[in-house]
Amino acid sequence: MRCLAHLALHYKQSPETLSTELINDYLFHCKNLHKSPSESFFKHTVFGLRAIYKVLGIKDRHVKLPQIKRQNKLPVVLSKAEVRTLLKAPKYLKHRLILGMLYGCGLRSYELCALRLCDVDFDRQTVFVKKQKGKVDRYLPLSKHLARGLKKYIATESPRTFLFNSQVTDNGAPRPITTTGIQWVIKENRGKVNTHKVITAHCLRHTYATHLLEEGLNIMSLKELLGHAFIETTLVYLHVANTGSSHKFSPLDTLFE
Repeated sequence: MRCLAHLALHYKQSPETLSTELINDYLFHCKNLHKSPSESFFKHTVFGLRAIYKVLGIKDRHVKLPQIKRQNKLPVVLSKAEVRTLLKAPKYLKHRLILGMLYGCGLRSYELCALRLCDVDFDRQTVFVKKQKGKVDRYLPLSKHLARGLKKYIATESPRTFLFNSQVTDNGAPRPITTTGIQWVIKENRGKVNTHKVITAHCLRHTYATHLLEEGLNIMSLKELLGHAFIETTLVYLHVANTGSSHKFSPLDTLFE
């Protein structure tokens, strides 16, 4: 109900005392502030208002609130065999490591672009991701396989400031790789995987989350690793992962036993 607190502070009034016009003005403010009605803050504001007006029995305001279509689309997830093939596909070590960091750390593209050399701690086997989306700093475990590859890459290519530098420099100053550069690496290598799935950087993040759940990681720990602000965002992976009693199978598999 944090969104309701923001609304109350915005007008210095309790939400149930606000007129329909004031509520609409605030929602318009939220929509412009967060660019689109699909943003989490806008959605949680609407859902929170609906809940409080339902509890208070104020039906007219509940009905007038905008309808928000829920996301029913489940993420695309690669199998472990497909991930292995993809990670081995690039010719250059740098490109293999870019793909490896997306899958092995579950990073968003822009988070990988922003990673600095000082963010990788080989002694503690961690990667530090500074707060951006979700406004939460977090430490991620660094795989020993990635650590070995990164040490070799750093020793041979000597990147400056950023873990992965762009080929374009600004007056000689190092610049980070761009999300477009990451997309190019994926596009150049996804055709080498025998699959009809659409492979993107976010697909690798989805795959990271799903594989961790299937390996036994609990949902709250996964939320922290992904840097999600709300647990609802993380819960979608429960619909994808085959874990424990929720392991999915076809009745044909047992029909002839």
